[in-house]
Amino acid sequence: MDLAYLWFFIVGFLFVGYFVLDGFDFGVGMSLPFLGKDNVSRRQIINTIGPVWDLNETWVIVAGACLFAAFPEWYATLFSGFYLPLLLILLALIMRGVSFEYRHQRDSDRWRRNFDRMIVIGSAVPALLWGVAVANIVQGVPLDANHEFTGSLLTLLNPYGLLGGVTTLLLFFTHGVYFVALKTDGQVSADARKLAGRAGLLTIVVAAVFLVWTIVMAFGQERDLAWITVLCSAIAAVLLIASWVANMRGREGWAFGFGAFTIVSAVLALWFALFPYVMPSTVDLATNSLTIENASSTDYTLTIMSWAALVFLPLVLLYQGWTYWVFRKRIARTTIERASVAAEH
Repeated sequence: MDLAYLWFFIVGFLFVGYFVLDGFDFGVGMSLPFLGKDNVSRRQIINTIGPVWDLNETWVIVAGACLFAAFPEWYATLFSGFYLPLLLILLALIMRGVSFEYRHQRDSDRWRRNFDRMIVIGSAVPALLWGVAVANIVQGVPLDANHEFTGSLLTLLNPYGLLGGVTTLLLFFTHGVYFVALKTDGQVSADARKLAGRAGLLTIVVAAVFLVWTIVMAFGQERDLAWITVLCSAIAAVLLIASWVANMRGREGWAFGFGAFTIVSAVLALWFALFPYVMPSTVDLATNSLTIENASSTDYTLTIMSWAALVFLPLVLLYQGWTYWVFRKRIARTTIERASVAAEH
C-alpha cells in the first residue's frame, strides 16, 4: 500500500481514538446539570474523568501533528478555512481544563457553580462543532483551483453540517452518561441509567438520519469506498441500539462498550465516505479537490513517520490502557463525603 494511503488511515485511527475517549469526557461534562443534584454528586461525576481527561485530549494533539506532517496541504486548507470553529473548539477546551483545576480552589457555592457552567459549555461546544467540521469535510466545501477555502462560517452551517453537529453532541452525551453510570454508585448511577435511556432513543433517531444521508451522498458523488460506508453505518446502528438495550437492563459495562464501538463505526463510516478525497470541492470535484495523493508529504517524510509510529504508538496505547486499569474502580459517594469531612477538620 502507498504510504500516503496508509497515513490517511492512521490519521483516521487517531481521530477515532480521540472521539471515543474525549467523547465520553464531553458527555460527562454535559451531564452535570442533569445528574449533579448537590456538590457531592457533582464532584462524584467530575472525578470519574479526573485522572484521564487530559490524557484523552492528547489524542487530538497527536492527530493534528500527524495531519500537519503527513498531509500539509490538507492541514493548511483545513485550518485556514475552518479557523473560527477550530478556534472556538480550542477556547472551549481551555475553558473546560481550567474549570477542572480551579472549581475546588475556593469553598464557595457561587465559585463552583460558575466553573460548573464553564465545564458544561466547554464540553458542549466541541461536541457540537467537531460534528459540524467533520460533516463538512465529508460533504465537501468550496475550494478554488489553489485549494483555498472560499466560503465563510455560514457556509459550514448548512443542514448536513448542523445535523452532523447535533449527532455528535447526542452521541457524546449518551456515551458520557453511560460512563457516569458505570463509574459511580448510588443515586447518581441510577439517575444516569434513566437519563441514558431517554437520551439514547433520541440519539438513535438522529444518528440514523445522519448516517442514511451520508450513505446517499457517498453514492451520489461516487466515492470509491461507499459500500464500506454502508457496512460501517449498519454496524454503528446495531451497536447503538445494543448499547441502549444493555443500559435498560442495567448492564453499564456493556452499554459503555457498545457505545464506544458505535462511535468507532460511525467515524469509520465517515472516513470511508471521504475516500479518496481529504477535502472534496463543491466547486469542481475533479479539479479543485484535495485528494490523498495531492495533499500528502513526500515518501521520505512518510517513511520516517511510519517508523516512528511503529515504535511509539504501541507504547502510547499500553500507557493509556495501564492508566485506565489503575483508575478502574467506581467513584463512591461515601468516599467524597469522608474526604470533605476530613478537609473541614
